Amino acid sequence: MNTEMQTLWTELLEDLTKTVIFWQLAVIAASLASAWLLSGLIRAYAKANAPESWKIGIGGFNRVLFPLSSLAFIYLGKYLLVQWQHVSLLILAVNLLWAMAAIRLCVYGMRYIFSEGGWMRTMEHVISRAVWSVLALHLIGLWLPILNFFEEIAFSVGKSNLNLLIIIQAIFTILVTLFLSLSLSRMIENRLMRAEKIDVNVRVVLSKLFRIALSVMAILIAMSGVGIDITLLSVFGGALGVGLGFGLQKIASNYLSGFIILLDDSMHIGDVITVDLHYGVVSELRFRYMVLRKLDGTEVVIPHETLMTTAVINHTNTDRKAQITMPIQVSYDGDLELAMSLMKGAADTYARVLETPLPDTQIKGFGENGIDLNLIFWIPDPEEGSAVLQSEIYLEIWRQFKKHGIVVPYPQREVRMLSTPLIEVDTSL
Repeated sequence: MNTEMQTLWTELLEDLTKTVIFWQLAVIAASLASAWLLSGLIRAYAKANAPESWKIGIGGFNRVLFPLSSLAFIYLGKYLLVQWQHVSLLILAVNLLWAMAAIRLCVYGMRYIFSEGGWMRTMEHVISRAVWSVLALHLIGLWLPILNFFEEIAFSVGKSNLNLLIIIQAIFTILVTLFLSLSLSRMIENRLMRAEKIDVNVRVVLSKLFRIALSVMAILIAMSGVGIDITLLSVFGGALGVGLGFGLQKIASNYLSGFIILLDDSMHIGDVITVDLHYGVVSELRFRYMVLRKLDGTEVVIPHETLMTTAVINHTNTDRKAQITMPIQVSYDGDLELAMSLMKGAADTYARVLETPLPDTQIKGFGENGIDLNLIFWIPDPEEGSAVLQSEIYLEIWRQFKKHGIVVPYPQREVRMLSTPLIEVDTSL
């Protein structure tokens, strides 16, 4: 154990039997109460008066407001008490509150940058355990000896002399700079997606370009900060180019196809499309693939290269409304004009059926068992599906046909037995 930590624990054990410990406990209790009251007041004021665009940032600030304000009050009490007594308990409380603030800020940042998932909870546990482990090693005085041990594990890479501590510092610095760059790119993306004057595809492309550029800059800055020569990346860049030319050409094709699709304005989030046998709504446009949400709730991941090489039907590219055609057959013996009027009236009773253009009924042809008709109408929201609506309209048509004596024919067959003379068989043989 180093001298600083040994002195801290020695003073704390000595103060346990003295009245000075109660002064420190009083400072901690007062600081926590004041911080709780202050954070509650700020949270209530922000919730009632802050603009909608600030609420994400305020949410992150509220998570660290309590530990940071507690730290401020404890530092003030520590400054006052250190003039005439030990403050070892306050120093311990300061370390604990710094760890709490770091964990809360990291967890909020991850939730802000990435979408929710099972791995997110795992990473939150990993971060919290790592922070508390580092704090525990620091408090028991083993953290500095461990760092010195890592520094002694040295090796050479080409002309560079490295050690394990530098590698760990590099990884940690890269993670921190990536965390900051991704947070900044998320803020820029949120602002871009609210810019309604810019086309949605342009917004998506700009947000992705900002994220890539900031991530690359963060990695380069981190590597330079820990003393790694970034000119070594030229070798890696050449290897990456060869890899893209051979094994990663499909991945590169999907990425480039994605940018082309976004820039040529042929597809947008929310469009209703048909790709091969898949019909649904475009819910996400990622770097490498598109997510198509089908009407039954399932989602299909379609690579961008498939969209470039396959015929895609965009049902809502120029107009959001969609045409629905329902085939119906009526008997030759019924009133054809009445049947056509009843079919249009059945469609008019539903709010999802547009009034302009009006529902229409067309004669498709004269079939083997009856007259083939088509009921044609338009709906404004094809992404919601039409199976339920068609079922309800069919049921209403059936009710109207039964009420007015219109018959829906079914296949009939006539079998004629032709009589033939019996063949006499000679049995005398």
